[in-house]
Amino acid sequence: MANKKDKTSLSRRALIAGAAGAIGSTVLGDTEKASGQSPAAQDPTKVLGDPPTSVGERSAHVHLQRTVSRSYPSASSGSPLQDLDGIITPSDLHFERHHGGVPTIDPANYALLIHGMVDRPMMFSLHDLRRFPAESRIYFVECSGNGFRGFRASSFREDLTPQQIDGLTSTSEWTGVPVKTLFNEVGVRPDATWFLAEGMDAAVLTRSIPVEKALDDALIVYAQNGEPLRPENGFPARLLLPGWEGNACVKWIRRLELADAPFMSRQETSKYSDPLADCTARIFSFEMDAKSIITFPAYPDTLSERGYWEISGIAWTGRGKITRVEISTDGGSTWDDAELQDPVLPKCHTRFRYLWQWNGGNALLMSRAHDETGYVQPTLEQ
Repeated sequence: MANKKDKTSLSRRALIAGAAGAIGSTVLGDTEKASGQSPAAQDPTKVLGDPPTSVGERSAHVHLQRTVSRSYPSASSGSPLQDLDGIITPSDLHFERHHGGVPTIDPANYALLIHGMVDRPMMFSLHDLRRFPAESRIYFVECSGNGFRGFRASSFREDLTPQQIDGLTSTSEWTGVPVKTLFNEVGVRPDATWFLAEGMDAAVLTRSIPVEKALDDALIVYAQNGEPLRPENGFPARLLLPGWEGNACVKWIRRLELADAPFMSRQETSKYSDPLADCTARIFSFEMDAKSIITFPAYPDTLSERGYWEISGIAWTGRGKITRVEISTDGGSTWDDAELQDPVLPKCHTRFRYLWQWNGGNALLMSRAHDETGYVQPTLEQ
C-alpha cells in the first residue's frame, strides 16, 4: 500500500508539473494568435482594473447555468455538476423543482402556523423564527426522481452529461431553527406521531412527515449559503429534512399540523409512492439511497493526450456518511478505491478523486458508492 501511495504522489507531481508547462505554452500561443499582439500588451498589471460593484458577478469567461426541463408550471432545473468543484453548490445554480410555479411572497406578510395535536397553537412570523437560536448545517437535497434518464433505459447512454443525468441534487449550507424547538414552543402532545407540512405555492404541496424526524434533525430554514433563500428554493422559509427526498422538504412552508396518523395527501399517494412488481405500492420511502456520479471525464469531454488524468465526481447518501467510493476503468471488471476529499460529512455530497493513467484506448468509467450502513450502490442491471 505504501509503495502504491508513493507512486501515486510522484505521478501526481509529475502530472501537475507537466500540465503547468503545457498550459503556460498554450495560453501564450492563444493570446498571440487571437490578438495579434505580444503577451506584454495584454498584461493586466499594466492596465487599471474595473471598479467594484454592489453585487458581484462571475467572470465574462465563465458560463454556468442550470438546465430547465418540463413544461411550466410544473418544472425543474438541474445543477451543472460537471462544472463545479468541491461540494457546495452556488445558490443560483442549486437545482430546483416545483409543481405550480415559483410564488412571489412578501416576507413582511409571512407566517408559519403550527396547530393540531398541540397544547398551544401558534403562528410564527419570519421575525419570530429569526429570534430563535440559529443553526447552520451543510446538507444535500435531492429530487426523488433524480437519475431518471439513466434508469429508464435498459443500457447506459453515452450522450448525457452529469447535469442531465443527476443534476437534481445540490449541497448548500442551510441556516434556520430546528423543528423540535418550535414543537417545544407549541407543546406537541405525546400521542402525535405525524405532522402535515403544507406549502403556499399554487400547487399547495402537502406531505405527511413522522414526528420522529422532526425531533432528530429537521429544520425550518430561511438562509442558504449565507444569504436569504432564493425564491425558487423556498423564500422566505422552507422545511429541510436532511437525507430525505426533496419533495418532502416542502418549500414556502406555511403550515405544520400535528396528528396521530399520516394524512394521505394527493402528493404522497398519486405521485410520490413506489410501484412494486406485485402491483402494490410502497409509500413513505423517504431516505435517499447512496449514489455517485463521475463528473470528469464525462460526456462531452474528450481527453487530449495519453497519460495521467484525474477522475473526479461526487457521492452522497441520505443515511449518513459516504465511507468508500470505488472506480472501474474497464466497465466493472476490476475496481480500485478512490480518495475521498475532506470534508466527509453526513447527508452531504462527498468529493472523490482517482488518478488514472490512460493508455489511449477505449475505457468505460464507473463509480460505486458505499455508505456507513453497509449499503452499496447497485448496478443498472440490479
